[in-house]
Amino acid sequence: MSTVTPPPPRPIAPTPPTPPPLAATDHEATATATPGRRTLDWRIRFGVLSLIWGFSFLLIKVGTEGYAPFQVTLGRLAFGTIVIAAVLVAKRQRLPRGARTWGHLTVAAFLLNALPFSLFAYAELTIPSTLAGICNATSPLWGMALSLVALSEDRPTRRRVAGLGIGFFGVLTVLGAWQGFSGLDPRGTAMALLASLSYPIGWIYVRRTLARSGHSTLSLSGAQLLVATAELAVVTPLFTSMPTHFPVVPLLAIVALGAIGTGLAFLLQYALVAEIGPTTAQMVTYFIPVIATAAGVAVLGESLSWSTPVGAVIVLAGAALTQSRPRRAPTAPAQS
Repeated sequence: MSTVTPPPPRPIAPTPPTPPPLAATDHEATATATPGRRTLDWRIRFGVLSLIWGFSFLLIKVGTEGYAPFQVTLGRLAFGTIVIAAVLVAKRQRLPRGARTWGHLTVAAFLLNALPFSLFAYAELTIPSTLAGICNATSPLWGMALSLVALSEDRPTRRRVAGLGIGFFGVLTVLGAWQGFSGLDPRGTAMALLASLSYPIGWIYVRRTLARSGHSTLSLSGAQLLVATAELAVVTPLFTSMPTHFPVVPLLAIVALGAIGTGLAFLLQYALVAEIGPTTAQMVTYFIPVIATAAGVAVLGESLSWSTPVGAVIVLAGAALTQSRPRRAPTAPAQS
């Protein structure tokens, strides 16, 4: 799930299908925080965000039962854009200006929204929503591997390299590598993993191009979703035909996926980053596959072998290690 906000020193692990987002640095988060009394404790909003993004994979699955994957993605982006646009109008904020900024936003919209959202939708034609949710949790692993190459400030440590190895061992466990990956659709699984890889590529790109653009998080995110919607509006008619009928339940799933799973989820995450900082806010990533798995099994009746939850735990443990940073040694007091 990813939309734009000025990025952090390290990428926030995605979201599902969620607009994942670029997040503000601790300093920027403090600067953009809105003073005033919060109606709900941040822990409650954190839990709500986890549920929303966790159920997004279920909503994708339901949506593709009545509509083509590109149509699901287009609807998701359109309804998400409407929500963000309404907030922009209410706050009287404008979209960013400048051809250079919009050029970078076009690339960001493709890497963080149009491409991964579409890949997840196509993947769930042939793989369970539970597997898609777990594949989404590999984004921090891909991000760690890519940042070591693309970002000179991210230095490898033994703990982070170990986390990378553990995480990908967890992926092999989920996929049942010792059984020759039997019972899995290789194409759908590859699409889900590619979608998860697309997020950190997009984060790195945004860090290098839009991190200090001077525009607000809300403005950049609204523009990114708008561009992503336009990209899908061009592509969708080329690969799909207009539906002859409109199944109600899949349509409602798409509306919820866009308005709640994309638009509202971004607003919740933006507020959390502003209030508690990106380090704590990014922990939502580790709850998403748990909720996605529970939802797929309980609501959709998807089967679950022992390797899926065990592998998911290993993936999350590895991802947590890749995001760890060594503690700074306390500064010695100055001697007079």
